[in-house]
Amino acid sequence: MKENEMKIIEIIDKLRPFLMNDGGNIEFVKYEDNVVYIKMMGACANCHMLDLTLKEGIEMAIQEEVPEVKEVINLDSI
Repeated sequence: MKENEMKIIEIIDKLRPFLMNDGGNIEFVKYEDNVVYIKMMGACANCHMLDLTLKEGIEMAIQEEVPEVKEVINLDSI
């Protein structure tokens, strides 16, 4: 596993308890071509705040630590 991928997983693991408090969860799927692929689950999967949580929460947190990351994509929304 590459260093950036390990950092991304660590960040996701730190964010997970906040999502679980709201009945949701997050799963790391893969990191490819500077894009992080995740899967939002539980209450987070259908939440009307999902885009905000994804872009202004998860994506920003990851980009702070791993600036090479261009985007975070929720696989359920493709």
